[in-house]
Amino acid sequence: MHKSRLAGFIIDCDTNDLDAAATFWAGALGAPAKQAENTAASHYIGLDMPPGEPYMEVQKVDHASRVHLDIETDDIEAEVTRLEQLGAKRITALNDWVVMEAPSGQRFCVVPVVRDGFDEQANTWDE
Repeated sequence: MHKSRLAGFIIDCDTNDLDAAATFWAGALGAPAKQAENTAASHYIGLDMPPGEPYMEVQKVDHASRVHLDIETDDIEAEVTRLEQLGAKRITALNDWVVMEAPSGQRFCVVPVVRDGFDEQANTWDE
């Protein structure tokens, strides 16, 4: 048995100015941008979402701009297998997460647990 739930959304930006992209999305969503620890090296700028809401990050990428979602889980391999059985494809493993593609073509990531309240709010899946 394992658990999973929606973790957050990543706004992929094919840009050389991640700060400007984060400023736009912060204004559009009414969620102030968090200061990255090392803006020169970071590919992510988080937005300060209200407590309990999924996280939102702006990410610098080298592919077409799009939005993707993250599914958090307490068992990456079990969740990837469950999603493959639903028709998703494993694209690649990076660090401690897996990039997948839905049968309809959208990319998404399966990531370790990151948000509070996971045990109480996540879906429970029987293997």
